[in-house]
Amino acid sequence: MAMEKVIESYKVQSDKEEVEVNILEKRHQFVSEYNVNIPEIGVGTQAMLLELKNSLISVKGAMSEKISDPDQIDEMKKHFAGEAEKLIKARMPKAEPKTVNGLTAVLMHDMLGLGKIEIMLSDPNLEEIVVNAAHQPVWVYHKKHGWLRSNIYIEPEEQIENYANIIARRIGKQITTLNPLLDAHLVTGDRANATLYPISSNGNTITIRMFRREPWTVPDLIENNTVNAELMATIWEAIQYELNIIFSGGTASGKTTILGICLPFIPPNHRMISIEDTRELKAPEFLHWVPLTTREPNPEGKGGISMLDLLVNSLRMRPDRIIVGEIRRQQEAEVLFEAMHTGHSVYTTVHANTAQETIRRLVNPPISVPLTMLDAVHLNVVMFRNRKIGSRRVLHVAEFIPEKRGAAEDVVKTNLIFRWSPAKDQIRRQNESIRLFDELGLHTGMNAAEIKREILEKQKVLEWMVDKKVRDVNSVGRVVAEYYNDPDMVVDVVRKNQDFKKITE
Repeated sequence: MAMEKVIESYKVQSDKEEVEVNILEKRHQFVSEYNVNIPEIGVGTQAMLLELKNSLISVKGAMSEKISDPDQIDEMKKHFAGEAEKLIKARMPKAEPKTVNGLTAVLMHDMLGLGKIEIMLSDPNLEEIVVNAAHQPVWVYHKKHGWLRSNIYIEPEEQIENYANIIARRIGKQITTLNPLLDAHLVTGDRANATLYPISSNGNTITIRMFRREPWTVPDLIENNTVNAELMATIWEAIQYELNIIFSGGTASGKTTILGICLPFIPPNHRMISIEDTRELKAPEFLHWVPLTTREPNPEGKGGISMLDLLVNSLRMRPDRIIVGEIRRQQEAEVLFEAMHTGHSVYTTVHANTAQETIRRLVNPPISVPLTMLDAVHLNVVMFRNRKIGSRRVLHVAEFIPEKRGAAEDVVKTNLIFRWSPAKDQIRRQNESIRLFDELGLHTGMNAAEIKREILEKQKVLEWMVDKKVRDVNSVGRVVAEYYNDPDMVVDVVRKNQDFKKITE
């Protein structure tokens, strides 16, 4: 048997450099390896790069504000790369373009980013990048292969702390021996967490959860079988007519993803306020949207803005729709449910693996919402992550059905409208709606037949978007907005199976 076997090989473009990545299966190793083929740099070239870094410090300093601005980062990188190329070519006039590009990338990674980690951040196949300590390899979570050890080490421990400080400074935070925990995000929007020794007794750590550079949209999730068109058409109908939805699931099950793909269903003439700890949601650029994010207090304990602060404040901003990244505590939940009961349309996530568990999580500590308030929740969408094969699915969509068993006993039951069948990997209709159509009829004046006709109409629009590969968030939002503006035109385009450009003409 060979000592190693290449399972998969592909290229990753990181700034000016194209790097080969091999997924290796090695004999006597229980975990496969994520092998980044980085060219070795000789001692003489390393000395030259150190000199060039000193020469480029002034260039970096002049652009320090742009490094933290996601709207200007590309322009700043382009300018820095141009200056670096000039210096390299002056020192190495006979160098090949590939060599110049490679050295330029090294300078950009080291001076503007997180060194070799930048190569991994450029790989769209990764979900997680984990630095556990200087003496351990960087680990990655690959969408196809799961957890992998890499051939990259971040040494020494001080370098890991340095990278954590870079992440913190760019968003106005600090990580120190006195404050050794950091929860932050990168300019790319990826979530970052860091811990310092001795809190993490094995060494300093950095954990980066990567988000898709182009946000997922409904057609993406229909095509990869996470959802189906009938289910999403039902959710679309509920969102159009301002019903309240809670998205549940375990860690990394896709709760925030499915919440995000539903944002284009919100009518453009409705004001939307989103509240998150770390900015993850993306919506069509033409929506009336105000994104808010929390802020931790400074080392003196001042300046902190909590989710409760933002939630209370959002009610003074005349929102039509309120989106909360996740509810965790009683005060947040009380304000959120009060918003539901006062006529606001609310969407949020909660950690729970089933609809019944969602109810238990909401009515028990630490959230402890009174059971009687759950009648404001119309739908519960539960996500499931199959860890064996790495897939994510909507486990079921349920209604909350309030009931009264006696004078002093209220209960909330669930009615599963859709359910995932693991045997055939299909999402199927489980039961007819008990409450949803009544609520929609109350909001719209439509009867059950008219509501079903609208949902079927939306289902065909979604299937058409999948077929025509209408994928980016603005295009999906444009189709939905045009449907609200002129449904007959959109339905006619879909019926005739015409191209997307017919919608925009």
